[in-house]
Amino acid sequence: MPDVLAAIDQGTTGTRCFLFDLSGRVVSSAYREHRQIFPFPGWVEHDPIEIRDNVDRVVSEALGGASALRVLAVGITNQRETVVAWDGSTGEPVHNAIVWQDTRTEADCRALIESGIEDRVRARTGLPIRTYFSATKMRWILSQVPAAQELAGAGKLCLGTMDAWTIWNLTGGAAGGAHVTDPTNASRTLLCALETLAWDPELIDRFEIPAGTLPRIRPSIPAEPYGWTLPSGPFGARVPVCGDLGDQQAALFGQACFAPGDAKNTYGTGSFLLQHAGDAPVASRHGLLTTAAGAPSGSRAYALEGSVAVTGSAVQWLRDGLGMIANAAETEPLARSVPDTGGVYFVPAFSGLFAPHWDMTARGAIVGLTRFATRAHLVRATLEAIAFQSREVLEAMLSDTGRAPAQLKVDGGATANNFLMQLQADVLGLPVVRPKVLETTALGAAQAAGLAIGAHGSLADLARLWRAPRLARDSLSVLPVRGPPLADFPDRGLRARARGAGADADEPVRFLRLPDQSQAPGFVSLGRRLRGRDGRAALLLFAGVISHWFLDALMHRADVPLSEGAVRELRAVGVGAAAIAIEGGSTRAT
Repeated sequence: MPDVLAAIDQGTTGTRCFLFDLSGRVVSSAYREHRQIFPFPGWVEHDPIEIRDNVDRVVSEALGGASALRVLAVGITNQRETVVAWDGSTGEPVHNAIVWQDTRTEADCRALIESGIEDRVRARTGLPIRTYFSATKMRWILSQVPAAQELAGAGKLCLGTMDAWTIWNLTGGAAGGAHVTDPTNASRTLLCALETLAWDPELIDRFEIPAGTLPRIRPSIPAEPYGWTLPSGPFGARVPVCGDLGDQQAALFGQACFAPGDAKNTYGTGSFLLQHAGDAPVASRHGLLTTAAGAPSGSRAYALEGSVAVTGSAVQWLRDGLGMIANAAETEPLARSVPDTGGVYFVPAFSGLFAPHWDMTARGAIVGLTRFATRAHLVRATLEAIAFQSREVLEAMLSDTGRAPAQLKVDGGATANNFLMQLQADVLGLPVVRPKVLETTALGAAQAAGLAIGAHGSLADLARLWRAPRLARDSLSVLPVRGPPLADFPDRGLRARARGAGADADEPVRFLRLPDQSQAPGFVSLGRRLRGRDGRAALLLFAGVISHWFLDALMHRADVPLSEGAVRELRAVGVGAAAIAIEGGSTRAT
């Protein structure tokens, strides 16, 4: 009877179960989507019961799709920061899960920032106070849902991220399920001290979270299982649940990024670029997050992370919101069908801007539309947005660590798009490497569980199992660099030379024109919202370092109206008076 390791990958758009053999090959898998619930603009919810039932279904379906085998252990990986609150005596949720993308707590976050505690919170947790993280979502439930208040007062309320909800149900639920989480998930809540990887009493008190509602923090790879599945459950047997990692740390683990400097980028609903930072936390000075990485019991690991909120979900929006494509696979031939974006640029800031800007108020923008533009141009602009946002994150990472990875390992659904992956290699100036097993998030969870029970001997053994791609020219697994290397773009801020006289800050400003390649390569900050005088027009300029050809295309097509306040904003991010030139009565940054 073959031995396998199971991974339950509970993601933002759906839930998968994978069965891997001990060499890391997929034996069987199953997948089910769940509903995306949008009660109001900026609100994003999931139904916890639907997700719980989908977990049971995909486990049964994956087991049904394989011949007789023995499941040795179960690992869990999950969408992080998403919060579930439930009655521990019945298993009934008190509210829909509030998803990591949700922005309903923006006002609460602002009030907390204005109270002056953000620097202290960031020093302890590695995180800024933003809607992205779990604590203010928990606080919203406690303050807005009467049932949650009553259960908390009675000592029956359970609060946790999606891993805690999944493990609790798998290990018995109301009949003794384990209420646990791990450092990779706890470190995303604003409530966990990075130095100790334990709940911080002062922060729990400050965010008004009853300590008894939170799960126990256990190692990602525990010495003893969190609990066992029930024979009456979907596995049909008593199987140890003994691996738990947030999805991005699971992908880091599954990509065998065990040494400081190793880096991976996962292209899912968002994009998440992580670099292993060693056994001590590294504070970021350039807008990145310090977070726990997966580690065996008795040891610690940390990473720097650059989170981009919207990448794959932008493609999903093209499909579901606009009806522009039937499926994601259409984006590659459409993008290839046009030589460039036709002057169309898309900033998919649907949930604000994450790393490195952390602007909760930012919203998406499409600029440069003309009658010439087609759906192919917008599709290509969407893929370019994904690549250039990752470029900006990697640049911030290099500024923090000084470690340039020799290659970027990639995973996630969008890696099937060869156009996007080649563009990413060109934009980063690094080889982009796709492993043979693309589902590295699930693989990381399964291998963590295998390490916990001794099915794998060590991290070194797992590193040897990681399958490097074939090097054949037609494999498209290693994508060579065709653009300038990352070091060719050392400057931060919009850099340009003045044409003609300098402009005074009080002069009326009509247009922003970006520099062309003959002047100087540079990049435009995505983090500033540039408002028109009437307060309605808003522009988010593209993130990332802009390559020579990209600057050239943008120079000839992007004239956008600005206000006087926009000039002050530009100067605040590094554009001085010498970068403003007067041309024929209008003002342009050149």
